[in-house]
Amino acid sequence: MPTLVVTKKDRFFNTIADAYITVIRGTPLIVQIFWIYYGLAPVLDVPAFWAASLALAVHNGAYIAEIFRGGIQFINRGQMEAALSVGMIYNLAMRRIVLPQAFKRSIPPLGNQFIIGLKDSSPAAFVTMPELFMTAMRRAANQLGNVLEYYTIAGLYYLALVVVFTFLAKKLENRLDVDK
Repeated sequence: MPTLVVTKKDRFFNTIADAYITVIRGTPLIVQIFWIYYGLAPVLDVPAFWAASLALAVHNGAYIAEIFRGGIQFINRGQMEAALSVGMIYNLAMRRIVLPQAFKRSIPPLGNQFIIGLKDSSPAAFVTMPELFMTAMRRAANQLGNVLEYYTIAGLYYLALVVVFTFLAKKLENRLDVDK
């Protein structure tokens, strides 16, 4: 029966992952967007859309990694022990036994993180990425006196998107309910 030994290679990757998660979760999204847009994008000649998309992906990736880590830790160790005792190798046991259960348990926080990620796209406007909030800012700048109207409309668009995605996340959550 294989044993679960943490190697130097595992420790190295765990240290990298911990540092990534700590830095990303410990700094504001707007700083990350600016750092990628003004620091990395000019060097790699990346347009604003891709710089903002990369920043949002890196930011949300740290939170999603923590969601999955928590989902995996929630699964009883006996599940892995049982899989190993019947001769499964570690990777197969993770893929067939632990990860499907962890994924089901992770659906509610993943739905929340998706919605947070949707709303967190608005700071991309500050690096000239034409998204919903920037469109409202440009319209408001052109129409003095109706500023609040454009921001309210942008807010209602965000609200509509959040309601739709919340509904879809609930449907998926109910379909994959582990208690059924």
